Amino acid sequence: MMSSSFNVFIVGISFVMTCIFYKSTVGSLPELSPQKYLSTLQQGKASLAYFCQANSPSTSIFLEELNKAVKPLQDYGITVAKVNCAKEETSRYCGKEKDLMKAYLFRGNILLREFPTDTLFDVNAIIAHVLFALLFNEVKYITTLEDLQNIENALKGKANIAFSYVRAIGTPEHRAIMEAAFVYGTTYQFVLTTEIALLRSIGREDIEYAHLYFFHCKPVLDLTQQCRRTLMGQPLTTLNIYRFIKSVEAPLLTEVAEDPQQVSTIHLQLGLPLVFIVSQHATYEADRRTAEWVAWRLLGKAGVLLLLRDSLDVDIPQQANVVFKREEGMPVEFLVFHDIDLVISHVENNVYIEEVQEDEDDDMEGPDMEIQDDEVAETVYRDRKRQLPLELAVELTEETFNATVTASDSIVLFYAGWQAVSMAFLQSYIDLAIKLKGTSIMLLTRINCADWSDVCTKQNVTEFPVVKMYKEGKNPVSYAGMLGTEDLLKFIQLNRISCPVNITSVREAEEYLSGELYKDLISYASVSILGLFSPNMTIAKEDFTEAGKYLKGYVVTGIYSEDDVSILSNKYTATLPALLLARHKEGKVESIPLANTHVQDIVQIITNSLLETFPEITVENLPTYLRLQKPLLILFSDGSINPQHKKAVLTLVKGKHLDLVTPCWLNLKNTPVGRRILQAYFDVLPPLPLLVVVNLHSGGQVFAFPSDQAITEQNLLLWLKKLEAGLESHITILPAQEWKPPLPAYNFLRMMDAAASSHHPTRKSPECMKETDVQENDKEQHEDKSAIRKEPIETLRIKRWNRSNVFKAEKSFKHDNKEL
Repeated sequence: MMSSSFNVFIVGISFVMTCIFYKSTVGSLPELSPQKYLSTLQQGKASLAYFCQANSPSTSIFLEELNKAVKPLQDYGITVAKVNCAKEETSRYCGKEKDLMKAYLFRGNILLREFPTDTLFDVNAIIAHVLFALLFNEVKYITTLEDLQNIENALKGKANIAFSYVRAIGTPEHRAIMEAAFVYGTTYQFVLTTEIALLRSIGREDIEYAHLYFFHCKPVLDLTQQCRRTLMGQPLTTLNIYRFIKSVEAPLLTEVAEDPQQVSTIHLQLGLPLVFIVSQHATYEADRRTAEWVAWRLLGKAGVLLLLRDSLDVDIPQQANVVFKREEGMPVEFLVFHDIDLVISHVENNVYIEEVQEDEDDDMEGPDMEIQDDEVAETVYRDRKRQLPLELAVELTEETFNATVTASDSIVLFYAGWQAVSMAFLQSYIDLAIKLKGTSIMLLTRINCADWSDVCTKQNVTEFPVVKMYKEGKNPVSYAGMLGTEDLLKFIQLNRISCPVNITSVREAEEYLSGELYKDLISYASVSILGLFSPNMTIAKEDFTEAGKYLKGYVVTGIYSEDDVSILSNKYTATLPALLLARHKEGKVESIPLANTHVQDIVQIITNSLLETFPEITVENLPTYLRLQKPLLILFSDGSINPQHKKAVLTLVKGKHLDLVTPCWLNLKNTPVGRRILQAYFDVLPPLPLLVVVNLHSGGQVFAFPSDQAITEQNLLLWLKKLEAGLESHITILPAQEWKPPLPAYNFLRMMDAAASSHHPTRKSPECMKETDVQENDKEQHEDKSAIRKEPIETLRIKRWNRSNVFKAEKSFKHDNKEL
């Protein structure tokens, strides 16, 4: 297989693991005595051995995974054996209780490394760890940006780099990287990291998935110049990495002068399309520069060729400037594009459709009962081997809780160790502790309510996870924002000051509005709120103060009610009582009257003022804008928004022409689910940018702005007026369907009853059912007393779920986002 396909030098390695006895046949896994095994070891030969003691509990699950690893490891020249230790055996690796849960890695008869066997939790982890240890020279593990820069500088002009990020060691993605390094490790320098901060430092925000970058360092001769970087867009699998590297190795641009229908390159063999940039003699230089630019943008996604029209014997439509060839044997497409971004978008959309269709074909086989139907639980399971620095958040108990929160200002995370959402948020909480290490005046703590339920009950914690802030002499404040590191950090930083802040002079008020008074908080609160009141407006001031307390941690509020308040009200044309909204990014202040408003009204006014005029829609902020109960005017863009389009929309907003809709835009590169959304709207993905109106709250109609019109103020305003008059036809209607779990929920009590009833032949064991079906099932139980199952379906599903050691990696959303 891999070793026979490539001329790779195989280094010998033996991998010895101690364990406990397992009685079964294990397929191709040979069984040897310690003497026999040790006598077969030869220098330069690879061997993986598992030493087992007799009369010990079974480890069948581990041996199943080890057996799966036999054939792949043999492909890399590593043989595998199971060694049975006799009871009286005195070998170094037999009979030592303290070594039963450790693994030993050898080269020849030399011990290289030992580590706990629970890190070898499945076949992927076994293969990944073995190859990682074997390729310690070919694959460098780094943790900082400085490490990466040093490697990059050292290899400029010498070799290229394959830099990858995986969320944890031992995952399927880690295995894929190691297998690629085994083949290409002598050609490229492989670099690996599991540090999120390092990935962010090179410009990646979407860190949910593993990434692979190809650093083009070999052509770089100037040490001050940065190596060009190409991101692999597909999931990290062995096949995808192979296709990516082979496509990167191919010539960047090829000139051809023959029928595109007859042209074939390695890209087609790899399943990638071809893009021909049509050129002619008069514009050759400009066309070649364009083709090279397109080739860099599509590197790893398609092959790019420069087609010389003047030298062709076949006719190409005169207007066509791009030819697209999807695959071998299929007719080519003649296209007309006047923007490079449209060429890129067309290719990426078509490649994406093929990938999605393959995934959908896989799903047609039926539901996989070993897939975790809760995506949060699946993520926690796949990250279960990630080592968190839990010591950064002090662990509280029943004995230490009260003493800790009264002795110092504290943040407490209440969580349950058995709950998936709690464990997922615990990772974000520890990331926060890392960011605040050595800088925070707040003590970060945590308490596991599964262990200390009485403490949590006394603190009125009835759901998980919950974060509360404790300050001396004040009631605890509960955090109600998004369960993420950045939002929680904002909450903590904005709680450093009292809200509302009591402003005592006009000069201080001006510093407050300009952002100078709390300039260290501007990055967390881009809007500052100042309430203006006459000294005698007692009730209005009390209402504003209550609203400020309610919003503490989410926005900065201040209050000014001195005798000279008229100076500020006159300057900002505000009728007292009033709010002044200082938007620091735009550098402007606007006023809102507060006459006859109460606490909830003020809270709503302030909350709405925090919304952006033309926001980029993300998964995180979408619910906020949906609460406005208006149709969404969405501009879909494959990258940064066009400044002219943004200007046109903002001009209409300023003119109050878009008050009936919520204008926003969606960047498909930052929010890839946008492609699925567009697929729900159109049969074929259209060119971008694209403007649509989605009426979610009354009918679900979707309207598309005419693709043959430019997005200008005049055209957009005319189109919206036609919509309002009912003169435009919708392109689709979104179904009014509910979001439900992919699989029925487990009814554990009924499963327990069913398991017990399997011992009584007069009762029928209930199968998986909805709660509404229970009564019907009870009525039917007497009809078939002979149909008795030894184990109900749900019990079998639980057993299979417990046996499963890894879930499908890089799984896409199971359901389209109905909200869009």
